[in-house]
Amino acid sequence: MSETSTQSSPEAETQPAPAMDPTMAGGLTLTPVAAEKVMEIRKAEDIEDSYSLRVKVMGGGCAGFQYDLFFDEYAEGDNVFEVHGVKLVCDQMSFMYLMGTEIDYVEGLQGAGFKFGNPNTTGSCGCGSSFSV
Repeated sequence: MSETSTQSSPEAETQPAPAMDPTMAGGLTLTPVAAEKVMEIRKAEDIEDSYSLRVKVMGGGCAGFQYDLFFDEYAEGDNVFEVHGVKLVCDQMSFMYLMGTEIDYVEGLQGAGFKFGNPNTTGSCGCGSSFSV
């Protein structure tokens, strides 16, 4: 047996992959305003630095799919991006629907929230939180 082992240790499985450049291969990006809001939420809710912002697509919503954002740990196989000091993680299935998406944070008369500029959608509902592909 060679000195190089193909088995992974428990420590190796929890180590995040190196962050990819979000401008390459249609990665996920955050606007500076959205990044600032994420950092503000992290601080206000005392979220550990080891947690990244998970960007996920789930079935449901008025138009078929909906976005989900939450702080989570890296999972093996995740795509990892670092944008404006915020580490984003995204599973492979969600990333198929999110390639090239820019996440912004907007405030307006109808409230405030994260807005997804997703070039892969073919339609969205009036509430803006679900989409179709």
